[in-house]
Amino acid sequence: MPFAHALGVHLTEATPHEVRAHLDWAPQHCTAGGALHGGAVMTLADSAGALCAHLNLPDGATTATTESKTNFFRALREGTLHAVSRPLHVGRTNITVQTELLDATGRRIAHTTQTQAVLEPRP
Repeated sequence: MPFAHALGVHLTEATPHEVRAHLDWAPQHCTAGGALHGGAVMTLADSAGALCAHLNLPDGATTATTESKTNFFRALREGTLHAVSRPLHVGRTNITVQTELLDATGRRIAHTTQTQAVLEPRP
């Protein structure tokens, strides 16, 4: 994922059951107040969640996000943001993934739930 790579997202684990990734706090990823920007938080969640969905696809299928919702609980002003994505539902036409976004101490920064369409290959 070129955008995730450009932002600095790092993948640490990837299985169909769990994807782990992280993003380091950096001034260029922040709001004027020094908090990690919500767009950076959502990029990490979307990237990890999309990979989790991809790892649960049938052979030859692709995926696209059809819905994503993020709840923000606290700001991250230093350190590393960690994402842990797990499938909630793996169906024939869609996959729903839950991603927890945590600081280095395990405190929840945000929570994202996203649905990915399962796109079968065209003949």
